[in-house]
Parts: sequence; C-alpha cells; structure tokens
Amino acid sequence: MFKIAVLNLGFIVCTAILFFFPVLIGRFIDLPVLNVVMVAIGILICTIYLSAASYSIRIISDYGTFTFGDFIKSFKPSLPAGLVMGAFVFIVFLIITVVLPFYLTMEPPLAGLALSAIIFWTTIFMVLSFQYYFTVYTRLGSNVVKSIKKCLLISLDNTGFSFFMVIHNILSLVFSALIAFLFPGPVGVMLYLDEALRLRLLKYDYLEANPEANRRKIPWDALLIEEREKTGTRSFRNFIFPWKD
Repeated sequence: MFKIAVLNLGFIVCTAILFFFPVLIGRFIDLPVLNVVMVAIGILICTIYLSAASYSIRIISDYGTFTFGDFIKSFKPSLPAGLVMGAFVFIVFLIITVVLPFYLTMEPPLAGLALSAIIFWTTIFMVLSFQYYFTVYTRLGSNVVKSIKKCLLISLDNTGFSFFMVIHNILSLVFSALIAFLFPGPVGVMLYLDEALRLRLLKYDYLEANPEANRRKIPWDALLIEEREKTGTRSFRNFIFPWKD
C-alpha cells in the first residue's frame, strides 16, 4: 500500500504538470496552438508514467514484491505502450472537445447527430478496449500492434466484463479522491486491471485445453482453486492490524 501510495503521489505531480503548465504559459503567451501542444505533452508524461507503473506492479499480481528500482527500470521497456496510450488519450480529448461539438452543431442536424452517434459509440468501444492496453502489452508480448488487436478481441469477447471494469475503476477513482488519490488511485486501478486480466486469461487457457467446452459455462470455481489457496482469507481486522494475528 505504501509503495502504491508513493507511485500515486508521483502521478499527481505529473497531472499537475498537465493542468497547470498550459494555464501558466497561457498567461504570458496567448497562442492556442501552444496550449494544445502543452496538453499533449502533459498527457504523454502521465501515460508514460502509468505505463512504467503498470509494468512494475505486475509483480504484485504474481505474488511478488517490487522495488522503486524496478519502477525506474520499467520506463525503457514500457515506453512504447506509454506513447501509444498517450496518443489514444489525446485523440479522445480532441473527440470530446472538438469533434463531437462540431458535428452536433452541423447542418443538417440529422446528419450531424448520426455522425456524432457513430463517433461516440466507436469511442466508447475503444475506451473499453484500451483500458487493457498496459497490462496486455506487459503480459502478452511487448508488441504495439498485436497488443491493440488483443485488446479489441478481449473487449469483444468480454463486453459485460469490460463495462464492469470501467464502472469499477471510475468508482475507485471517486473513492480515491477522498484521500487525495493516494490509494487506490490510478496505480491501484492499474494493479486491479492487471490482476483482472491475469485471472481472465485462465478462461482462455481452459478453452485451449478443452476446445469442446461451452464458452458460456466456464468452471471458475475449479479454475480458481489454486488462486484461493495462495491468497487464503483475511479479515478486515487483519487487514488494518496484521500484527495482531
């Protein structure tokens, strides 16, 4: 928890750069293009940071521990994923702030509304898919194009699961706001996504070993026996006061 809180603190600093630098520069230089460039740079800083965090905290999902040295070393191998996610977030930002408002005010209104609906739902699907990008890139091979394809396939095959993940992560961030985003925070969400995908991959291992099995009736109780044995059970009291047990 302490290490995750420290990594979240670093992300808060990156976010401050994203929000405050454009405002600060805008006071001295009235150039809208420069503001857009600063926003793009700020988004890249944040996504590269989260990419490195996701790359290092996967060790926790695998029942290990990571050091801050591991986090620093993760920047190089995770850089491509951070750049791709940064580009995606910036595109979504432009769609929300520029593209959708343009089409919603387009004449004739019906054509603009139809185009807006298509763009909106395409963006929603891409958001559902790209939430897995960091952990897919980390766990299933460090290849940008293949990782994107796998994200799309996972989202298509697990639509309800993907919607649940988005809602859960939004609620987690809302809860995090109560304690200044220190926990679980963005890094905690990355850990949750990594753990969720790691367990979801058990489904595909099972289907590969049992090609005739019903995809709608996955025997999760049997697949998770080993995981439950590893994690055991912990009471809330043990979580808060582990030294008392």
